[in-house]
Amino acid sequence: MTQTSSGSSYEDLLLFYRYAGVDTALFDTPVNHFATPGPTPDIKPAPPQKPVPHNPPPQRPAVAAPIPNDAQVDAARGAARNAQTLEELRAQLQAFDGCPLKFTAKNTCFADGTPGSDLMLIGEAPGRDEDLQGLPFVGRSGQLLNRMLAAIGLERQQVYIANTIPWRPPGNRTPTPLETELCRPFIDRQIELAQPKMLMALGGPAAKSLTGAREGILRLRGKWYVYHTANGMEIPVLPTLHPAYLLRTPSQKKFAWQDFLAVKMRLKDLQTQD
Repeated sequence: MTQTSSGSSYEDLLLFYRYAGVDTALFDTPVNHFATPGPTPDIKPAPPQKPVPHNPPPQRPAVAAPIPNDAQVDAARGAARNAQTLEELRAQLQAFDGCPLKFTAKNTCFADGTPGSDLMLIGEAPGRDEDLQGLPFVGRSGQLLNRMLAAIGLERQQVYIANTIPWRPPGNRTPTPLETELCRPFIDRQIELAQPKMLMALGGPAAKSLTGAREGILRLRGKWYVYHTANGMEIPVLPTLHPAYLLRTPSQKKFAWQDFLAVKMRLKDLQTQD
């Protein structure tokens, strides 16, 4: 505020201070705090912090895949080997209590179709609908499979259908290595007794089980492999995409169609040879 010769300016200033609530003078003479730097505070450096020991939480040991129990696997092999017909194999499978999946499933999904057919289709494990009916491939994926067979001139009863795992895993989870090994003797013996002229593996797990390969189904499909049985049979096997996968990924149906056409041509060649 600019000072004038009139003393009223001081009175106005004091009146302003009064209205502003200023009622005490801090100093006898005015001080320009903007012009006079204040004292530099004496800031002491903070004492160095002691390192806090880092104790990471103990890691849980990795859980390894269960190792098949030799006694259980041997029991499965013995039961499967004792069966001389498919009906005996079905009875042996239903009486086998070595696989825990049997106790959570409602039914044993042994097979459907006609034994002795030239073509045998093998999937992985039953789903909910299959578990309820006790037959493989009867749900939505089974309906699609029926249409795919019809597209190459085959009806469901003209082929033989089974699974590598005859019992539904809880929640449709992937079967464990132990469960797969326990069920392997039964599907191997089932193939021997059915004596198909060719196999079609539906989906990755079935393809890996029948071919022994480790690649994914997209690499395995469309190529012919040879399945060797314990009694010396050599059966051509063609991996293809599982119908359930095709329902989720319709764009892949063209590859499955190519595989089914390859099977159709091979069946035609077999009929010509006969």
